[in-house]
Amino acid sequence: MSKIYAIDLFCGAGGLTHGLIQAGIGVIAGIDLDPDCRWAYEHNNKAKYINSDICDVTGQDLMRLWPEQGIRLLAGCAPCQPFSSYRKGKIESADGKWKLLGEFGRLVKESSPDLITMENVPRLQKHKIFLDFVKDLKKGGYKVWYGVVDCQQYGVPQKRQRLVLLASKISDVVLIPPTHSEDNYVTVKDAISHLPEIDSGQADEKDPLHVAQGMSHLNLERIRQSKPGGTWKDWDPELVAACHKKSSGKTYTSVYGRMRWDEPAPTMTTLCFGFGNGRFGHPQQDRAISLREAAIFQSFPEDYVFSEPGAKITFATVGRLIGNAVPVKLGEVVGKSFINSLSGGSRRNGGA
Repeated sequence: MSKIYAIDLFCGAGGLTHGLIQAGIGVIAGIDLDPDCRWAYEHNNKAKYINSDICDVTGQDLMRLWPEQGIRLLAGCAPCQPFSSYRKGKIESADGKWKLLGEFGRLVKESSPDLITMENVPRLQKHKIFLDFVKDLKKGGYKVWYGVVDCQQYGVPQKRQRLVLLASKISDVVLIPPTHSEDNYVTVKDAISHLPEIDSGQADEKDPLHVAQGMSHLNLERIRQSKPGGTWKDWDPELVAACHKKSSGKTYTSVYGRMRWDEPAPTMTTLCFGFGNGRFGHPQQDRAISLREAAIFQSFPEDYVFSEPGAKITFATVGRLIGNAVPVKLGEVVGKSFINSLSGGSRRNGGA
């Protein structure tokens, strides 16, 4: 089989790229608008980083990056923000109607890659813009598979569901079968219990990314009264935030929570380093999870670095890079699925 060479649009810090590399796919370049991604992307993946708005990229630009020989893969995991806000049951976008997905479709037409993958929020699969995108791919000669993937079924220590699309001009393509089930999910304990203990506001001496955000005295009291898997309803009444005492706030029980050791972590977000931003409290230690722990829950290797040696680590910046990433293991599954299909091992596994 010929070697697969990928270009990763919206590459971020390199979650998808790193997974594709682990699967045996060569990644030529990543393109992203965020300049903070450059060092992490290039240092960890040894691939070219192009800091550019995807709207300014042409198919000719992509074709100049791919080698003349080999199978060309275009990955387009557009940021999910344009698909995330609802009003009266309709999705709205501050960036215009489905601009990023439209730009991805434009680049597909202009560069005509052999293989395509995209990843996004699950609810996108029901909307006309996505279904039209799939229809256009099929008209262009692609065999298409898509479906909602439960990442914990593929060894990601996190409850995260994502819409994944695979398309191929060469052969049928489907996602490989799940590798994990409920009786052997990778748990929080499996993933992070071996890491050194640190306090709130403290960093590990050997790993500067294993650092926990500082907490106020009030939040320290709150986390001390928090049970793994519990809610703020376990606290003394004087510790409960005023907004949660109102009837409108009593249902918001997923904030100010500790994780459980015996389950996968909740979905990582760009603010997962903050105790009050979700169920991001450490199961045992009185602190929020560290940036390293968040990266591990996104299945990044423990030696993956997000900032240059000696540079000040900013929670907002690194948290954004981690929370926005495609889980590395999901990227590896995508890569293995393409290799499996091109090797003649494609079998129907649901989807379209």
